[in-house]
Amino acid sequence: MPRRSKKDQKKLTTREYFFAIFRIAKITYQSAPAAVIVQLAGAVITAILPIATTYFAAQTTTALANAYAGDPNAGSLAIEYVIITAALGVAMTAWSSLESYITQLMRYKVEAAMSDRMYEHFLSLDYWRYDDKETADLYDRSTQFASFFPYVFDRLSGIISSFISMLAGLIALVFVSWWLGLILIVAVIPGIYIQFRLSRAQTQHWNKNVETRRAKNMIEYGLLQRPEYIAELRLYGMVRHLLDLRMKLRDTDEKQQIEFERTYIFKKLGADALEAGAEIVALLFTVMQIIAREQPIGQFLYVQQLVSRALAGSNSFVSQLSNIDQDLANLFDYQRFMELPSRQGGKFQLESVPQTITLENITFTYPSAQQQVLNGVTFSIERGQHVAIVGENGAGKSTLIKILMGLYEPTNGAVLLDGQNMHNVSMTSWHRLLGVLQQDYLAYSFATARENIYYGDVERGKDDARYEQAIDRAEARKFLDKLPNKADTYVSTWMEDSDGNNGVDLSGGQWQRLALARNFYRDSPIIILDEPTSAIDALAESRIFKHLFTDTRKTVVTISHRLTTVEKADVIYMLEDGKIVEQGTHSELVEKKGAYYTMFESQLREPNNDKKGK
Repeated sequence: MPRRSKKDQKKLTTREYFFAIFRIAKITYQSAPAAVIVQLAGAVITAILPIATTYFAAQTTTALANAYAGDPNAGSLAIEYVIITAALGVAMTAWSSLESYITQLMRYKVEAAMSDRMYEHFLSLDYWRYDDKETADLYDRSTQFASFFPYVFDRLSGIISSFISMLAGLIALVFVSWWLGLILIVAVIPGIYIQFRLSRAQTQHWNKNVETRRAKNMIEYGLLQRPEYIAELRLYGMVRHLLDLRMKLRDTDEKQQIEFERTYIFKKLGADALEAGAEIVALLFTVMQIIAREQPIGQFLYVQQLVSRALAGSNSFVSQLSNIDQDLANLFDYQRFMELPSRQGGKFQLESVPQTITLENITFTYPSAQQQVLNGVTFSIERGQHVAIVGENGAGKSTLIKILMGLYEPTNGAVLLDGQNMHNVSMTSWHRLLGVLQQDYLAYSFATARENIYYGDVERGKDDARYEQAIDRAEARKFLDKLPNKADTYVSTWMEDSDGNNGVDLSGGQWQRLALARNFYRDSPIIILDEPTSAIDALAESRIFKHLFTDTRKTVVTISHRLTTVEKADVIYMLEDGKIVEQGTHSELVEKKGAYYTMFESQLREPNNDKKGK
């Protein structure tokens, strides 16, 4: 995906503007068609009714003046005009109440539709994109657009209403005096131009500072508001440093936007003065005509309101259009993001557990990198076999596991499931067969301990027998029974149950046991373990893994730096720099005294392993 550089972040063309507006209207209409029709009608009503009210108010003033001067028919006309004016006021009030409800309904429907689409698409992307900065930048901009999308059509209807109000005021003024209308048109043009220039400068600033806002958000939400990090931040004296850095980043972003206003302030004052001058000219002209008895008294109120409406409409039009400018530009980022391909795999459905999983000449290079992570990896895993993959950090173990899980697609080579290329296999059908437990286990902090285990298999529904067996195999029953509400206790102090009891914080070892229990509950035929017990003592780990390794129905693939886990494997593959350099059983590799022996030498020399190391 080509990255949009800062130089490429240019303003939208007129054609792109209208295309963006059309796309927004189309998406909104698809989400809430009735609400869109009502809101568009409301934009016209909101623009026209005030001018009509002003007209009849001016007529009322003229009729009252005539009645005061002795015209016998003027009094009844004044009453009629008052009734019409009041009726229009009631209509405006009633419409405002109805429009408020319609607007809230439309926002809800549009926001629900947009957020659902964004979440579903984000969670279906190729896995490598979650580590890709270009994708992250695109996602940030498209998320910004999606979060404000429900309000974008409100702004569009406001723009339409403001434009109609401005246009109607100008047209009505032309009927009073064509040259007054011309003066007013000339007066509003500079203000419109200046506001457009300012909004474009602010939009370019926004696009250039994506990383600045991301860094600020990481500090705010990823560090300063995470209770589990406060201790280290205080001990290391990082609190003040991060607060200062946050303020610096905020000023870089938000303060500079305000600076744009300062650079344009005198130009805007000049445009405002021109508009004020046009209004004074129009009012003086009307006063002179009334004095000369060429216009009725009510004409002053009418012209004053027309000029005021036209100027207010033009200012509102420019303001709302400039506010939507950035959102329209981000629409194209949103479209680009939604067009990113999803990782769904092929159409072939796995009906049974593969008897053989073959990795054939696998190479892999991250899209944004040059160096290969894996180079020509080839081996097979038979059903029921226990395989261990070992190597130093950075050897490519976790990447290999992600390819095996179908999260990454190899740059070259193939993963074959009973001879079927995984590229052609439905990822959903493959993932149903997998149970995965990684070092960075998932913690559902919003749920109870019991629910955390049940989440191992939500498709088949709750199974109490499987649950009981799972917590025993993970050695989790003892600590679960000690919780305030046992397994139904929330596992976060920020959660509270229906009885008003706060949740609890779990230790690292307790969380790992909970994650292991979730894996046992899933009861998958293929289990992938990536350093899953780093917070559990070696003896407990040995007992837990005994449950796994004695089940001959399970295919187990393990990454571990613990010899007590690795030595139980049927076959061990030693990775170095993305290549398999050794393979065999524990005894065979120790006897070779090669890379495997060197890696585990310190553990082999421990008292409990003396015999194994000989």
